[in-house]
Amino acid sequence: MSTPGAVPRRTLLAALAAAPVAAPALGPTLALAQNADFPGRAVNLVVAFPPGGQADVVARPVAAGLERQWKQPVPVVNRAGASGELGNSFVARAAPDGHTLLMALSSLAVLPEAARLFNRAPAYELDQLAPIALFTADPTFLVVPASAPWQTLEEFIADARRRPGAISYSSSGNYSALHVPMAMLAAAAGVELLHVPFQGGAPALTALLSGQVMALSSGPGPVAAHVKEGRLRVLASWGTQRFAEFPTAPTLLEKGFAGCEYYIWCGVFAPAATPAPVQAALRAAMATAAQDPEVRRALAAGGNTLDYRDGAAFESFFRTDCARLAQVVQRIGKVE
Repeated sequence: MSTPGAVPRRTLLAALAAAPVAAPALGPTLALAQNADFPGRAVNLVVAFPPGGQADVVARPVAAGLERQWKQPVPVVNRAGASGELGNSFVARAAPDGHTLLMALSSLAVLPEAARLFNRAPAYELDQLAPIALFTADPTFLVVPASAPWQTLEEFIADARRRPGAISYSSSGNYSALHVPMAMLAAAAGVELLHVPFQGGAPALTALLSGQVMALSSGPGPVAAHVKEGRLRVLASWGTQRFAEFPTAPTLLEKGFAGCEYYIWCGVFAPAATPAPVQAALRAAMATAAQDPEVRRALAAGGNTLDYRDGAAFESFFRTDCARLAQVVQRIGKVE
């Protein structure tokens, strides 16, 4: 499967792509990192959305794998609000001691740029967070209820053109990982869709399943079971090639919608000032968790493909996708 780190990037913002991760400051926690008992207490894994969304679905098996290693609690803490800004900024400002981490979505890269569109100070900046490990990087999928009148992407687009603003879709908030792909599609297809934002991916999915909205862009994890049960239909994906879990769903690129490529990735971040030895200890633990059979089984059962990267590989992936998504936000423009 192709992921953002595996495809050419022709539209990078050079300054951002070249920006180094903030140099870790050696402080009191250096001794802690060198202590064989690290971590000596619970490590909170923050998810910036309600339970049940893509980040939460990935965070829970990873947290369980870390608990098995560390013999310490790793609670998943859902701090939802403002399309993810509240949870992201909470971790960006947390004590840099390795005990507060973030399981972030790709919207992490988008929200500061979106704030600048409105001349608003971002709630956090990307250089306040250090990339530790990537776990998944799947394309998003256009899903509709199985009872919907559209059997194909072409029928969906044709109906949207006939009825501007009549087809509603839910998301996890403005400029979120579920909003940006739909905005990209609407722009590429020249259609007007009705955006209905919620506080997270799980409420957005509930809105689709209950008939409040008619479409949703989602990562595979939250929707896979509903597709298998026949409750939802997948019309297309934002990947570069067809996804094994949904082989009949074409990519938007193969249907001629240029630029419609989006990946909802999940990765662990720490406050940028976390000392280098602590970050190294965290990366080692994440790599072990990625090999844990229970973690791998749980991710696969949720429809997620493990795509583990850490160190320089994750940092390069992150900086490159940040640059690409910043330009996507500029193309979308202001969304009230």
